[in-house]
Amino acid sequence: MASTSTPAPSWAEHAAQTLAEAGFRRGGARAAVVDLLDAQPCALSAYDIEQALRDQGDRAVARASVYRILDELEELKLVSRIDVGQGITRYEPIRPGGHHHHHMVCDACGRIVPFSDDGLERAIDRLARKVTFAVTEHEIVLHGACADCAGAASAPR
Repeated sequence: MASTSTPAPSWAEHAAQTLAEAGFRRGGARAAVVDLLDAQPCALSAYDIEQALRDQGDRAVARASVYRILDELEELKLVSRIDVGQGITRYEPIRPGGHHHHHMVCDACGRIVPFSDDGLERAIDRLARKVTFAVTEHEIVLHGACADCAGAASAPR
């Protein structure tokens, strides 16, 4: 007999349900930001979100509205705020199921490279047990130079 398991909801569906349960209406700007974030593989700044929505031509959403929506999503634990340095903050969905990744940030060009490492996750768990600390969430941001910028810096002039 074939299994008829229901697929897990997308992050956008999860976010819409959580927002509705918290009393938020599914407004056009909020829905546009949620749908855009759902389609992203990694974190975006408020400026990136505003620009992407404008480029899509779907809807112009003012940056103040983008920040308000991001604050709402963060308060409901639907997005995480990632401070990548140089005064830049990015946001990315907290996907159901707990899978997450960390980030490497190139300080020269601003490129962000997401990464996952099971060994790093195990090390965090070991450390938490060693010091008897219940880690509820964590964020790792490594700063340095991407391959292109590191190569450019070492190239002869």
